[in-house]
Amino acid sequence: MPRLDLMAAAAGPYKAFLQANAAIAEGPLDHRLWKLVELRVSQLNGCVFCIDMHSHDALEHGEEIDRLLQVAAWRESELFTEAERAALGYAEAATRLGGHGVPDEVWDAVTEHFSPEEAGHLVAAVALINAFNRIAVPLQKKPPRR
Repeated sequence: MPRLDLMAAAAGPYKAFLQANAAIAEGPLDHRLWKLVELRVSQLNGCVFCIDMHSHDALEHGEEIDRLLQVAAWRESELFTEAERAALGYAEAATRLGGHGVPDEVWDAVTEHFSPEEAGHLVAAVALINAFNRIAVPLQKKPPRR
């Protein structure tokens, strides 16, 4: 059981997160790519609730199980396109945010493969899943048993 029902305790802010998520869903990012990015960020943040949810969401959007199983090792995998690699590289860099932020070469790969609108939605998607992870992990939100 989670420590707190955030929707009950802070409905306004939580609804704003959900509205931002809906805006990303309506944007130009390919939904399979978006789900891969959410999954990878959630893996990095150790968010079991989000790992479970985004894995199932990805499958519902037509993602292949082999790619889901290999997303944690996407650099070594041969199953991801250059655009997907650019997005996953950005997602990792923006999630880990070292002392120098996101390196230029990581950002350059994003702008090589994505339009400004797609890049903007990628930035928003990575920021938002990090926020959701930072809600679910401290509140100990667990996935449903299937």
